[in-house]
Amino acid sequence: MLQILYITQIIISVLVSVTVLLQNKGTGLSATFGGDFSGFHTKRGFEKFLMTATTILGALFIINAFVIFVISTTS
Repeated sequence: MLQILYITQIIISVLVSVTVLLQNKGTGLSATFGGDFSGFHTKRGFEKFLMTATTILGALFIINAFVIFVISTTS
């Protein structure tokens, strides 16, 4: 059981990394200091899917880590 949870944790962590890296937040460091202002931008399509997937995968990562912790301390 614990081995399955470990493998699941690795898969979720890779998927979280991929979804975070696929998100395009700006043109780099110049956007941080006011070099790029595009106003209010609503998320649509694939960008909205990536944001939702990242949130869900992050929650699954935390839940899985907690379950691994509980199982490993009770055994």
